[in-house]
Amino acid sequence: GCGTSACCNPSSALHRFMALILMCLVGFGSYFCYDNPGALQDKFKSDLDLSTSQFVWLYSIYSWPNVILCFIGGFLIDRVFGIRLGTIIYMFILLIGQLIFATGGLINQFWLMILGRFLFGIGAESLAVAQNNYAVLWFKGKELNMVFGLQLSFARVGSTVNFLVMVPVYNYVRNMGYEGHQCMGVVLLIATLTCVMSMLCALVLGWMDKRAARILKRNDNPPNGEVAKLSDIGTFKITFWMVTIICVAYYVAIFPFIALGKVFFMRKFGFTPEDANTVNSIVYIVAGVASPIFGLIVDRTGRNVLWVFLSIVVTMVAHGLLAFTFYNPYIAMITMGMAYSMLASSLWPLVALIVPEYQLGTAYGICQSVQNLGLAVISMFSGLIVDEGGYFMLEIFF
Repeated sequence: GCGTSACCNPSSALHRFMALILMCLVGFGSYFCYDNPGALQDKFKSDLDLSTSQFVWLYSIYSWPNVILCFIGGFLIDRVFGIRLGTIIYMFILLIGQLIFATGGLINQFWLMILGRFLFGIGAESLAVAQNNYAVLWFKGKELNMVFGLQLSFARVGSTVNFLVMVPVYNYVRNMGYEGHQCMGVVLLIATLTCVMSMLCALVLGWMDKRAARILKRNDNPPNGEVAKLSDIGTFKITFWMVTIICVAYYVAIFPFIALGKVFFMRKFGFTPEDANTVNSIVYIVAGVASPIFGLIVDRTGRNVLWVFLSIVVTMVAHGLLAFTFYNPYIAMITMGMAYSMLASSLWPLVALIVPEYQLGTAYGICQSVQNLGLAVISMFSGLIVDEGGYFMLEIFF
């Protein structure tokens, strides 16, 4: 029957590709809804009567809890839930969080919105750990670098689609006669549908994975009865901690810069707000296209560490161009986008090469946790630098 044809045979490339599409879609709702406030910043402030510092809370409440919880979330996948149940549980938490967030908007209760974002963050970041685990489970030793590249670019697609469609959706809802905070609530409920779609994908993927495990007689229990323990962290090799440090040091030079980049381009290069936004989002657009391509190249050539080193050097050159020259900033930002996709498709799979499979969730959780800590601290720090020393000092700091 079906088990013998290529699309239904778990060991075939076509079947893996179908699973890969689902893996990418599982994260779509999370990336789409994460940037809902960013896409509607002015509307949030006016409809819900928020100050800028209150608005920033919608993002920081997402990062801080995950400094600890990501790591626990990853450990729970390894030790308690397993990957299928873990993915569905985190997806459910994320969905409930987004629903509470939308309801808070609907009835104009800011504390409820913060609670929603808090839950949303717990679900979303642990879900990212689960996605990494799925990728390794299905693609280790095969097209792993390309898969990480593709997942990364799909994440960026989610944020980009959100920035393109949220304002038209908002205007449509407003024309139907909703006003102020009610309008915002309805818009956020519509956005929640992306999370429902992702939840369905998580269920289908879980079913496919269970079936694959049965047909391939895949052993989900680790060799010689080893189980993940919290004390394992002490046994992680020095190379793993170096990968984690590279991960943080690199990401904090990209994301907080993009968060504050708009004004930098307006002041230094005299861009209009629209042009500054375009230049600023180039990194994501380039990364979206280039990541799977670099992934394939890394798969063919190996030598992940060399690629990581190269991408760091290239990023330093890009920051140097922005700080010390008046060359067209498009050049520097496109370069940075290329370097970022090179790093993402070579660095994340390195963890799977260093850490034994039964500890992978814990390991990816630590990476995400430390990254969240770095981003939360550096974002606050960059704000201070801009206030005290201006944007030129900020660019030198990066």
